[in-house]
Amino acid sequence: MIAYKTELDPNNKQTTALLQHVGAARWAYNWGLDQIKQAAEAGEKWPSAIDLHKRLNAIKGTDELPWAYEVSKCAFQESLRNLEGAIKNWRASRNRERKGPQVAFPRYKSRKNGVGTCRFTGSITILDGFIQLPRIGVLRLKEHGYLPVGVKVSQATISEQAGRWFVSVTVEGDRKRQIETTGEVLGIDVGIKTLATCSDGDTFANPKALAAKSKRLRRWQRKLARRGKGSKNRAKAKAQVAKLHKKVADVRRDAHNKTARSIVDKRPSVIVIEDLNVKGMVKNRRLARALSDAALGNLGRIIHYMALDDGIEVRKAGRFFASSRLCSDCGWKNEGLTLSDRTFVCQGCGMVKDRDWNAAINLKNTGSSSEIHDCGDHVRPTSLAMIDEAVTLSQMSAVGTFV
Repeated sequence: MIAYKTELDPNNKQTTALLQHVGAARWAYNWGLDQIKQAAEAGEKWPSAIDLHKRLNAIKGTDELPWAYEVSKCAFQESLRNLEGAIKNWRASRNRERKGPQVAFPRYKSRKNGVGTCRFTGSITILDGFIQLPRIGVLRLKEHGYLPVGVKVSQATISEQAGRWFVSVTVEGDRKRQIETTGEVLGIDVGIKTLATCSDGDTFANPKALAAKSKRLRRWQRKLARRGKGSKNRAKAKAQVAKLHKKVADVRRDAHNKTARSIVDKRPSVIVIEDLNVKGMVKNRRLARALSDAALGNLGRIIHYMALDDGIEVRKAGRFFASSRLCSDCGWKNEGLTLSDRTFVCQGCGMVKDRDWNAAINLKNTGSSSEIHDCGDHVRPTSLAMIDEAVTLSQMSAVGTFV
């Protein structure tokens, strides 16, 4: 299965239909949650998604649900399935059958937290520049030639962000392709000042998207705080804040995608990147905002899936491997290196090199079979066995911690 997401260009009538469908999905979720809570209070068996859908079909067209036939049945059906999945996740988390943080019991969906989403199944057709959804009809796409035409679509989900509508489709197929690699190993050092530095010397700038919009965000956040709750001016200020956050996310995502694509297009046989403890690093109040703005974990995730799509192996260096402190020529370790030192000066062999470039070369060496010659008093062993062995990303359970 392959997933695509692109922006829609609906007219006013279609925007109303989209709002009706996400509203119906939100209502069905809350109605189903009510039914489950009533069954729990009565000591009865909790109804499944199929049971809830049968009950809902019985009240369609009645005074309780007169508008039900104005929207697609998928709005109700898929929303109830989402509720059933949320209940299963909560039970698995409570019984410790599910890894990760504790999952809370499902809560009611509110319009204040966004309009929500709606998933469609069944008859979905992708045309050249258009997509046809059940009950809504043919919707224009803002981006032509991105969605594949003539493929079988298993599902489509509509969503809204800052007043803009998007559709995400899942189609049958396999995106993976085998390319001819150069046979070389490429080390990638990521950071705040420079988003990514390659072992071949190429660098990719950090757009610092949040920092660029921070002044305007502060201004509009103050306006939002001063507006009366429930007023139209507060709604306008809230919409403006949402638009600014959307712009920040778009700039960051664009930089990550372009950086990852440029790295993968080098066609190395192996890509080696770091495993930094981002969760621990953001506890530093001086670095927290800049680290969150760079979103290094998301960059690692994108490099991961783009490389796997092209058949390139991605490895992860050990978390405690001191890539920035070691000399890439002789292995001398600089114990006194600080974050403010942007140039690495080796006291063993006299090498002077950019700090990030030196770290990227060290990462490359962990995935290379070539030996490193020693010199100096404090040296790294020629055998790489002392270094945490780089492991493939497919064996890592938490790709989100990648930086």
